[in-house]
Amino acid sequence: MTFETLRAALADVVAIPVTPFAENGRVDSAAHRALLHRLLDGGVRTLTPNGNTGEFYALTPDERRAVTEATVAEAADRAAILVGVGHDLPTAVEAARHARYTGAHMVMVHQPVHPYVSESGWVDYHRAIADAVPELGVVPYVRNPLLSGERLAELGAACPNVVGVKYAVPDAARFAGFARDAGLDRFVWVAGLAEPYAPSYFSAGATGFTSGLVNVAPALSLEMLAALRAGDYGTAMKVWERIRRFEELRAANGNADNVTVVKEALASLGLCRRDIRPPSRELPEDARAEVAAIAGGWPI
Repeated sequence: MTFETLRAALADVVAIPVTPFAENGRVDSAAHRALLHRLLDGGVRTLTPNGNTGEFYALTPDERRAVTEATVAEAADRAAILVGVGHDLPTAVEAARHARYTGAHMVMVHQPVHPYVSESGWVDYHRAIADAVPELGVVPYVRNPLLSGERLAELGAACPNVVGVKYAVPDAARFAGFARDAGLDRFVWVAGLAEPYAPSYFSAGATGFTSGLVNVAPALSLEMLAALRAGDYGTAMKVWERIRRFEELRAANGNADNVTVVKEALASLGLCRRDIRPPSRELPEDARAEVAAIAGGWPI
């Protein structure tokens, strides 16, 4: 894919597939393939294996590689593949090169997990990854509200393969300024806080959004995208109202149940087990019925 094709793939619903686990605690490969096919058959055209909804930080290196390989194999030519990479720099570079080897098209660089992140160090970290895979599109995952748009502009000037940004700071006004300081037209701006923030971020310049909800109800995510592309914010907000409670449950207590709620909804539909790895947790019994009722009322 050319960089322009990759830019188009980011201006879409960027699905973050879950990683289902079997009863023995290992990745359930059969369920994983079935869930990927469900997304593809539902109209999803951009997949992010090893994203946060896929429990990136709870997977082993071997599991992350296997998830990448399975996603590329199952998607074939039906979707653009944006592989999540991160951790220490050598690990991130190795994962990016593995993504290239498997045939993925882009890498999403998770926010560096380090207590002391400088802006210039952030640029160096991302530049090293981008330089290691110049053929792949690179998408920084920005969660740090202290990072300036000027630093991203610096990265973009040095690395033409940095094609988009997943922006996940919960502040639409800050996003609008950051995007303009970095270069509104230089990058594809992906609303990294998914459907709840997509309308406000689209109004400020985003053209795509990530989604974990799409695992459960692809039609709703695609309906919101179509409305936002058309500038029909009334219809987009009607979808927002339908998903509001589900997303509130995911966001409660500092996003403690972000992935848990998605897996619980899938379990209620018989699509995978609800199992999740620490430090996340399964939903308590009294919350499961509410999630099942919400999922049962959506187009599946």
